[in-house]
Amino acid sequence: MAETTETVDEIQPSDAKTQEQSKTSAQPAEFEKASERFAKGPGNSIDILLDMEAEITVSMGKTQIPVKQLLKLTPGSVIKLQKNIEEPVDLYINESRFATGSIVVVEDSFAIKITELLNVISKAPQQQDQ
Repeated sequence: MAETTETVDEIQPSDAKTQEQSKTSAQPAEFEKASERFAKGPGNSIDILLDMEAEITVSMGKTQIPVKQLLKLTPGSVIKLQKNIEEPVDLYINESRFATGSIVVVEDSFAIKITELLNVISKAPQQQDQ
């Protein structure tokens, strides 16, 4: 890559009546091409990431209430959400929505049945069973 040098006028205020002009020299940075040698081999694969856990957050809906009403909440109070009961819930990983689903009950616990995986996940490489 050929090096070029540009001269840039920089104005530095010293007081209200006069301003100094100085010349600053700027040159483009040169970087080596990224090497793929670190991504290859058994010790440097992404396999270690496959065993990591990711926290999933489920959003059933949201609403806004005045602070006055918020301060009156007691056990047994009901807050109506803006989402219809028939609408799917949203699933997030690190604040990124990746799927929608419906709420189901499995044994004595709530669970989510995935109804749609969004494009974020479908573009990820699929793990091959070995």
